[in-house]
Amino acid sequence: MNEIESLIQWVLNLVTENLYPGVFLAALIETVFPPIPSEVVFPLAGYAVLQNEMSVFHVLGVGIVGGLGTTLGAIVIYLIALKLGRPGVIKFAKYFRIKEKQIEKAEKWFAKYGDKTVLFGRLVPGLRELVSIPAGILNMKFPKFLLYTFIGSCTWSVALTAAGYYFGVSTIDFF
Repeated sequence: MNEIESLIQWVLNLVTENLYPGVFLAALIETVFPPIPSEVVFPLAGYAVLQNEMSVFHVLGVGIVGGLGTTLGAIVIYLIALKLGRPGVIKFAKYFRIKEKQIEKAEKWFAKYGDKTVLFGRLVPGLRELVSIPAGILNMKFPKFLLYTFIGSCTWSVALTAAGYYFGVSTIDFF
């Protein structure tokens, strides 16, 4: 098992054994370290809610806690991008397996749709992990960034958690 697979397995165990704090930490990690997909974390959390015979209310709670973790991770990325600027981000992006082409795609969305890119970008796989970078580079107002990030992240997290709950599919089945 390579390092990425080991990390993903650790995150899966974290979520199933420590539902709320596990989801928060997993969401924070997956935002800052993109190889851990939210498409794995949140359906698994929904499945854990189902398996533990918890009420559907916990789907919303787990999704919001995940949205908080994602928001905190996004703030970290936003602040780094704000501090480094575009040249600095491009220089260090390769260490995080982010290609300049991906950053350019996020910047194009930002140029086309403005600040709302942060809100809607949180709902687009592949873009959701990157949207904080142009927001920071372009010095988006922090309160608006925070609000749009939280709303978009919670929407994504609740939807995926609900899918795991209602379809009863364990992400572990895929590994």
